[in-house]
Amino acid sequence: MAMTDDVRANAPAVLASGAVLGLVLFLVAAVWSSFTIIQPGNVGVVFNRWSGALKTVGQGVAWRVPWITQVQSYPVALRTYTMVQRGGEGTAQGDDSIDLPTKEGQHIRQDISVTYNTSHEQAADVFRSFRGADIADIERTFIRRTIITVSQNAAGQMSLTELISAQRGQLQARIQDDLRNEMNKMGFVVDKVNLGASHLPDIIEKQLQQKMAAQQQAQQAEYELQRQQTLAKAKVAEGEGDAQATLVKAKAQAEANRLLQESLTSLLIQNKAIDRWNGSLPQFTGGGAVPFLNLKDLGAGEAHAGTGR
Repeated sequence: MAMTDDVRANAPAVLASGAVLGLVLFLVAAVWSSFTIIQPGNVGVVFNRWSGALKTVGQGVAWRVPWITQVQSYPVALRTYTMVQRGGEGTAQGDDSIDLPTKEGQHIRQDISVTYNTSHEQAADVFRSFRGADIADIERTFIRRTIITVSQNAAGQMSLTELISAQRGQLQARIQDDLRNEMNKMGFVVDKVNLGASHLPDIIEKQLQQKMAAQQQAQQAEYELQRQQTLAKAKVAEGEGDAQATLVKAKAQAEANRLLQESLTSLLIQNKAIDRWNGSLPQFTGGGAVPFLNLKDLGAGEAHAGTGR
């Protein structure tokens, strides 16, 4: 009975303590919900549910009235949305690469990343267009769908060979330009589009390998043909050089013979014959033999000597 009286006596104090604690918790909750921290690299949009007014605030503390105003932040610093085949590397899990059709009707998988940010001047329009959704929700819906649609439209105008080799840079530029136009309409600024690895079906990969092997064989055959032609031209040039050298040598020899013939007088020939005589008179001489002594030449020589005296 005494304990019951004590409980009844303490009941007002307990109720008062509970009320104070509740009030404190309410005040803490009210204060906590009366502001939002806008992180660096973001812009805040404050929405008044009563008036429908929107205003933009910078990084730092953004004050708001609980249950009356809403604050949403959007990135003005660069942000990258990635769609790749390898799991764990992209924004989404698993194979998230884009399926790209070609104008021949074939399909490849393409890795892509888009770097963008929210326009500071259009942040309020972003809030209005997407009904206050945060950036993660916008990426999963609008941004993702826009990247896929723009990429597929651009790739569908090109051949498979152009997509994976010669015109790959043009595809990237076209996607970047078209994506800028589409996302700018909704308040986003595209900084850069990067095309990563292209993933081909096995059958197309095999066909390309066979084509490349055939091209390499053709190039090797062309190289061998050019090499043989070069060697043949070198041999022809070498033969022409040898013939020219022989002709020059023959002309030089003929000229030397002519000069030698002019320099050899009959008297000089006889002197050379005397130098070579072994002291024996020849037994007989042919018609073309050089006479041992030419009396006419000797007479002419003596007359010349007498005149000199």
